[in-house]
Amino acid sequence: MKIVCTKSNLLSGVQTVSKAVPSKTTMSILECILIDTRNGEIKLTANDMELGIETVIDGEIIEKGIIALDAKIFLEIVRKLPDNDVTIKTNDSFKTAITCEKAKFNIIGKSGDDFSFLPEIERNDSVVISQFTLKEIIRQTIFSIADNDNNKIMTGELFEINHDTLKVVSLDGHRISIRKVLMKNSYESKKVVVPGKTLNEISKILSGDTDKDVSIYFTDKHVLFEFSRTIVVSRLIEGEYFRIDQMLSTDYETKVKINKKELLDCIDRATLLVKEGDKKPVIINIADGSMQLRMNTTVGSMDEEIDISKEGKDLMIGFNPKFLIDSLRVIEDEVIDLYMVNPKAPCFIRNAEGTYIYVILPVNFTTVN
Repeated sequence: MKIVCTKSNLLSGVQTVSKAVPSKTTMSILECILIDTRNGEIKLTANDMELGIETVIDGEIIEKGIIALDAKIFLEIVRKLPDNDVTIKTNDSFKTAITCEKAKFNIIGKSGDDFSFLPEIERNDSVVISQFTLKEIIRQTIFSIADNDNNKIMTGELFEINHDTLKVVSLDGHRISIRKVLMKNSYESKKVVVPGKTLNEISKILSGDTDKDVSIYFTDKHVLFEFSRTIVVSRLIEGEYFRIDQMLSTDYETKVKINKKELLDCIDRATLLVKEGDKKPVIINIADGSMQLRMNTTVGSMDEEIDISKEGKDLMIGFNPKFLIDSLRVIEDEVIDLYMVNPKAPCFIRNAEGTYIYVILPVNFTTVN
């Protein structure tokens, strides 16, 4: 095999697929990136058996062939080459020469035929969404998936399609994030759980352009995302997702209308007094016309008031400040509504249209005068 392409094209492609290279594996071939030019295009692939990424880059194919190169060393070599054309040439014993200007590396590859290729997914009945929308939905929900495997289903996000509406849900046992978007077309109803790792990697690759689309294809066990000459194939998480609608309530005893930025900035300031690893709640005291926020830690204390509009009862309630910050940061509205029942019941942050709902469980606290 012999190919020539620009360093920028090669680096972009290698960086894209390397997101699917496993950090630990007993199969050394999976630590490689596959270069396959047999079909007249330069195709790069990586696959950890759960997540696979394939992308096509521009370049000249002088001799067709296939080779698997160690991903870590290949990425580092390409990254540090001069900004010029790169030539990659292999021989029958998998010796690979990578040349750019006066720099020349020789490394030993592996047989491309031993590589674990991506599963074949039939590409019909795609769901189409803009890159911008998908990137935003992931950003606005990914922070509330569980970060351990104690409950596998919590490490993914529910993608629920109902005609022209896509609903994405994540939860970790302490909070729930829900986003709904209207799509241009109507589709058959579908519910799948997509791994959070897959969504994290996709969001890094997506350009976020409003005028570029992502086509999503589903099978019983896999999901495929196709965009910008790249495909991402992932196993789905098996099992039934939680019945979210049963966890949502429209009842409330206290409703607060507040400036989002003021609330976010205030909680952010309060966390200056929290040492890493400490679990100190921010205590919120709601009365007519004002919300008082207090933080007491071994470092010191903080007290601040924000003007609000309130309906219903006065209330004192405590929250993990990080959970509030995570949700507030991804809400675009200038003014938001908070709905609460009592100090032991969840707080709901939602808009009238229902395009976002954030549910946050309160925490116990002791008041200090």
